[in-house]
Amino acid sequence: MPETKKKRRIIRRDALGNLIFLKKILISVLGAATYPRFKWLHKINISGTENLENLPQKNVLFVSNHQTYFADVFAILHVFNSSRFKFKNKLGAPVYLLAPKHNNYFVAAEETMKKGVLPKLFAYAGSVNIQRTFRDDGKDVNRPVKMDDISKIGDALSDGWVLTFPQGTTTPFAPGRRGVTHIIKKYSPIVVPVVIDGFNKVFDKRGLKVKNRKAKLSIRFKSPMEIDFDEDGDIMLQQVMDAIEQSELFFPKKI
Repeated sequence: MPETKKKRRIIRRDALGNLIFLKKILISVLGAATYPRFKWLHKINISGTENLENLPQKNVLFVSNHQTYFADVFAILHVFNSSRFKFKNKLGAPVYLLAPKHNNYFVAAEETMKKGVLPKLFAYAGSVNIQRTFRDDGKDVNRPVKMDDISKIGDALSDGWVLTFPQGTTTPFAPGRRGVTHIIKKYSPIVVPVVIDGFNKVFDKRGLKVKNRKAKLSIRFKSPMEIDFDEDGDIMLQQVMDAIEQSELFFPKKI
């Protein structure tokens, strides 16, 4: 067998070029560090994992609201791995950290994932770094969707599951961004809505420090959406925002 083929088998990389063996070690270490937080200290009310059971291994896009930079992301990744070991609606025994799923990805702002050592470690664990169209280094901007970023997300979808946040911000009820409709129209993935709650009450904005020990956390996975891939982009975006309960239909009622 040619030497190059042997090297390819030994040195395997994921869709973004990260070394898989190193990525698995990193996921296991970060998972072990955060497991007690989500299992015992701030137990998560998890529901809907039956909607994950029959999903294909590739081309699945999870769309979710977003409340902290890191805590909700890693909590959802915990559930992905736990459900793979047939734990239903809970984080089971941490045996799943011994053989973590390496082809889970999450979309994150490039500027966020480059600030500090910990974000860089999180990034290696599965981040698809993109340039936000509306915000950069704390300032409002207005630029078109970067198609190279869409292609990177497409590469990740071709390898596994991708978690994205259509609002692109932790601000509740912020408008959805058209990037998510570009992804859906171009790659025709299975789209699974996720609704989270409580993370912005328990943790600080970064999701690293605890600010309220009494607040409750929840993650709810819904059934895959019925998507018409030829639908108008604005209508499709509205459907996504309704599905993750971040549209006007779900605004808190003023008394």
